[in-house]
Amino acid sequence: QVQLVESGGGLVQAGGSLRLSCAASGRTFSGYVMGWFRQAPGKEREFVAAIRWSDTNTYYADSVKGRFTISRDNAKNTVYLQMNSLKPEDTAVYYCAARYYGDSGGYSSYKSYNYWGQGTQVTVSS
Repeated sequence: QVQLVESGGGLVQAGGSLRLSCAASGRTFSGYVMGWFRQAPGKEREFVAAIRWSDTNTYYADSVKGRFTISRDNAKNTVYLQMNSLKPEDTAVYYCAARYYGDSGGYSSYKSYNYWGQGTQVTVSS
């Protein structure tokens, strides 16, 4: 059974940094895409970043490009989201998700992901 467990959220001032972690277990993830999404109150879940487990390809939402970096540690089966220059509008619950890379739908579509973590709250104060 696939499990995704996020950690690293918290409260930070605008301009600060946080690093989120997503520990994945339950299967071999080669051939999978790992994504980060976020959801603010009253808003739809939105794509943040994605990375393919088997190569170095990464994908970012325009709103976080140049500020956030997604990476992975294959040995630890963990995906990270380094968030720098945080803004109040980055406040949301952040979710880790996984899907097989060959499944239909773009990597930025939350509906194309099969597995989800429980989420971790990130709050950026102004």
